[in-house]
Amino acid sequence: MDWNIFLNRFASQPLFHSSMLDVFPDPPNHRQVQLSRWTKSGKLSQVRRNWYLIEKPWRAQEVPLPVIANHVVHPSYLSLDWALQYYDMIPEHVPNPTSITTARGIQFVAQKAIFLYYHVQPSLFMGYRQEIVGGYKMNIACPEKALLDKIYLFLQRNSFSMAWLEELRLQELDIFDIQRFVELSSGLDKRKYREAVKKAGQYIDYLKGEQ
Repeated sequence: MDWNIFLNRFASQPLFHSSMLDVFPDPPNHRQVQLSRWTKSGKLSQVRRNWYLIEKPWRAQEVPLPVIANHVVHPSYLSLDWALQYYDMIPEHVPNPTSITTARGIQFVAQKAIFLYYHVQPSLFMGYRQEIVGGYKMNIACPEKALLDKIYLFLQRNSFSMAWLEELRLQELDIFDIQRFVELSSGLDKRKYREAVKKAGQYIDYLKGEQ
């Protein structure tokens, strides 16, 4: 597998899975050896097992971190702190993509970022949509689900408190639909979740009046 031939095919699709190289006639073991060589030489970087990214200056376009996050763990969608800052609902800049998945929760380092994935049961894997970032499609929680996911995961190990919610410093809440927030929580069967959602909704309603 020649580097230039490979680039002609993949430079415009710089994030790829090793199985995509089946388009070349080389035996799989030869392709794997070549991937290892190109990774060691700095032409590629391995993002995750079987996922690679063509490095600069050879790639024809950039691949945003959230797009990488969506692709290398499936199924998944961006949520939690990263999604909240995407919607300007919190003042902090969040450099590391945070995602929800029905696969096991994991984290790994790639492209100088920490990719974080949190597990939820399949019935809670909803409330996301597609957005375009850097010319790529990405799955991201709607504003209401991003906050709901954060509350849900927090309550896995903690008790809900208004102090914790206030520490988020929620802002720009014109886009936040309280009714949708409550509707999305209907799959949460435990009382502590329903009570937390009710209190959060009341607090957000108050903040909307203040803003």
